[in-house]
Amino acid sequence: MSRRSKVLSGTLVASALLLASVGIGTVAAGADTPAPASSAGAAHPAHAVQAARVGHTMAVSNAASPEDPDGDGYIPANPPVTGVTPSTAEPPHRYFHEFQANCAVSHTAPDDPIVFPQQPGKSHDHTFMGNTTTDANSTTASLDAGATTCLAPGDRSGYWMPTMYDGDRPVLPVGPQTIYYKAGVTDYTSVRPFPKGLRYVVASPMQSAQDFRDHPGFVEGWECGDSFFNVDFPADCPERQDVQVNIRFQAPSCWDGRNLDTPDHKSHMAYPVVNPGTNNNICPADHPVALPMIEFKMAFPVNGDLSQVRLASGASYSFHYDFFNAWDAPTLDAMVGHCIVGGLQCDARGYDQTHPEAGAALNEHYELP
Repeated sequence: MSRRSKVLSGTLVASALLLASVGIGTVAAGADTPAPASSAGAAHPAHAVQAARVGHTMAVSNAASPEDPDGDGYIPANPPVTGVTPSTAEPPHRYFHEFQANCAVSHTAPDDPIVFPQQPGKSHDHTFMGNTTTDANSTTASLDAGATTCLAPGDRSGYWMPTMYDGDRPVLPVGPQTIYYKAGVTDYTSVRPFPKGLRYVVASPMQSAQDFRDHPGFVEGWECGDSFFNVDFPADCPERQDVQVNIRFQAPSCWDGRNLDTPDHKSHMAYPVVNPGTNNNICPADHPVALPMIEFKMAFPVNGDLSQVRLASGASYSFHYDFFNAWDAPTLDAMVGHCIVGGLQCDARGYDQTHPEAGAALNEHYELP
């Protein structure tokens, strides 16, 4: 569990155009201006300023794709989820309601199938985890047919973030990374699985240092050794074999029920809000569907002198990430129902060591029994 989980409410801003830097390299792995703090979901920004910072050319993002033939940025859910109101119920208190997806890095590439669909090489470089086929041309169908580096074979989702560099050397996380699936709302029993094909972008490569610190998804920022809550890469990072640079960052978890994507890749999602007169978190009325709250917990194998460390998107505070859901639906249903709705703290099998009597959602091969 994180030391704190911060959620803010607000309005949503839409934008139909996105600009971003051309990628800065491809490495095979062995095995945007954000809204103010009062906004629930910032518009994915024009990347002009960021590109100027890192010296790259620009490209318009939205383009026709198999899932968005007219290229308007909207991908409607079929069927939509209607008739839902945000739950204000208070189920029995449980300290945990989560499970882990443990997924390793598969490759890097200057692609982003959400922001730049069907446009290979138009993005800054990204580090991809989970689905091994993720590239600029990825669709729900192609991911569904792909392989995965996640421990659970049923998780064929794509997860990606800007590549980290130490000078010109890519710094790629080693081994399975922790991606939490949590309840972001007080009524953990109201959380339902992601719809297949849902995708979104968390945070922005264009955000300022203060925007990053104030972001509703900020958990502990950059950390290393005993240094926590950093906006910049930690200056005090012990040069020891067991020390790595880490970051934890949460995604919005309330869905509008209508769109799998929107032009800014954010407006269909929102962070939970505080129910007036209580300390409880609920989904806002215009995004009433409670979904799992993803939290990236990434570990980068670098320490000591971090003066040359940067992200492909720019400074430390340009950190952001993307999620494209391609879970096998029955597997995700089982994990959400057993671990989140069931109020457990599960590993990637859906097993809670403190509640062995509850059993596991998946077998020893991380598959449905």
